[in-house]
Amino acid sequence: MSSRKSVWMLGLAAIVAAAAFAAWGPAVPTLRKTVGLAATERARQPKPQAEERKPVIRMDDERIALARIEQAKAGPAAMAMRLSVPAVIAPDADRVAHVSVKLSGTVAELRKNIGDEVEKGQILGALESREVADAKSEYMAARLSNDLQQDLAARDKAAWDTKAVPEQQYIRSRNAASQTAMRLDIARQKLLALGIDESEIASIPQAPEGTLRLQNVRAPISGRVVERKVELGTAVGRDNLETELFVIVDLSRVWVEMAVNSSDLPMVREGQSVAVASRGYSETGTGKIIFVSPLLDKETRAARAVALLDNLDRRWRPGSFVTADIAVESRQVPIAVPATAVQTVEGHKAVFVRTPDGFEKRDVVLGRRDGDLVEVKSGLTAGETIAVSNTFPLKAELSKPGDED
Repeated sequence: MSSRKSVWMLGLAAIVAAAAFAAWGPAVPTLRKTVGLAATERARQPKPQAEERKPVIRMDDERIALARIEQAKAGPAAMAMRLSVPAVIAPDADRVAHVSVKLSGTVAELRKNIGDEVEKGQILGALESREVADAKSEYMAARLSNDLQQDLAARDKAAWDTKAVPEQQYIRSRNAASQTAMRLDIARQKLLALGIDESEIASIPQAPEGTLRLQNVRAPISGRVVERKVELGTAVGRDNLETELFVIVDLSRVWVEMAVNSSDLPMVREGQSVAVASRGYSETGTGKIIFVSPLLDKETRAARAVALLDNLDRRWRPGSFVTADIAVESRQVPIAVPATAVQTVEGHKAVFVRTPDGFEKRDVVLGRRDGDLVEVKSGLTAGETIAVSNTFPLKAELSKPGDED
């Protein structure tokens, strides 16, 4: 009896379980679907990320001063649209001197050679000439005669004033004094025509006798001797002999001779600024157009334009081929910075903006460039202070491990 009761109880439990499964069975797939959608939504939601840290190089004022990092505010500037043309450096025609002789003689002394720097009026050498000796002798004779005659005229005038001599004697003395003065002036003018300056003429009466046949050759301008065409003892002067002794060039200012196509000629005018660049030099020079030829070359159909360029450091050598960028149009841009302020960091152009803690790397988008200035289209605000020199150490600081942790 007990065994039958156990079997009956097991059967009843099985029936109850089957009924429960039948009641909940249709809801199981729905439950599974709901749980799956919730999991998918959680997966789609973005995971919270750590706050992005701006790349900052920490530097105080003392470190900035030691690193010699110059700073400036970014702001508006005038940027020029430039026309690039081929050009060549040439000497300034107003600063080239050909030292020539005006008489016959021989080279007795040479004090300067090729490459020497000379000052205006400095003695380059000396010539020995019979023509100079005759002219100096004539001058000394005329001077002595004039001095004597002037004394006689002064004495006769004093005597005539006291009625000690007749008026005719005074008039003759005065006429003779005028004639000797005229002959002295003629002799002086001859010496000047031979190239002897006033100071040398004044010292002729006191000069040693052996120097009367010598004529000093002086530099007409300051500059550098680029040619010396004679040697000691060379006969120079007339009769198909060499007349040019030296060529002196002042290279403190040079010309930039440009070839402008006829189609671009309407945009080019005198007074425009020109940026000059050459291979091998990172820096550029700035000149100004002083001449635009109204004529075109028959072969190239280009016009010659000349710009004046300062060359105090003598780095622009005549004969060098350069590129000249003519500023044909200018416009104002909201933000421009020196080109030295821009660095390439991880393939992007960037500048370093001053912050209370140091400098912050800021990616920027650049526009046109004009000489040492470059336009910033985005990434920087006008008025922000940036590093404009010695920025490479700031770029190097970004790659240190301590700045990446």
